[in-house]
Amino acid sequence: MKSYETMRLVTGEDLNHHGTLFAARAAGWFVEAAFGAAACAYGKNEIVCRNLHDMSFQKPVRPGTVLKFSSRIVYAGKSSFIVDVSASDALSGEEAFGGMITFVTVDEQTGKKTEHHIVLDEASEEREKQRREAAKKLYEEIRNGYDRKLQG
Repeated sequence: MKSYETMRLVTGEDLNHHGTLFAARAAGWFVEAAFGAAACAYGKNEIVCRNLHDMSFQKPVRPGTVLKFSSRIVYAGKSSFIVDVSASDALSGEEAFGGMITFVTVDEQTGKKTEHHIVLDEASEEREKQRREAAKKLYEEIRNGYDRKLQG
């Protein structure tokens, strides 16, 4: 699948009490980057965020850092799909944080789930293959957990 990119400059207003990127600000940018990729790939903005999965930091992000967010769909079900997001230092290329987000496509009038008809192409690189496998496993875990809740 196509990768979508966006950039953010980390400024003083984005910092926590340690002088590094505030996690809540990072999470907002993370979701926004994923939503942009999801809406572009789907062709509509009739999607909602269902889950934020394992957003984790690999290193602190300092003021003045230009973050590059790379987002792409790595799993597609019938009405949901998972977007992988990686935020890296645009100058050094080092990954700062990353994770996945599940979105659900909804009917604008009713708000009910609707099929999206997204079909993944062949993974073009090793990292994409790995992220697809991780997303598939994540989807199965979510599904199994949901099924257990319905039964219990």
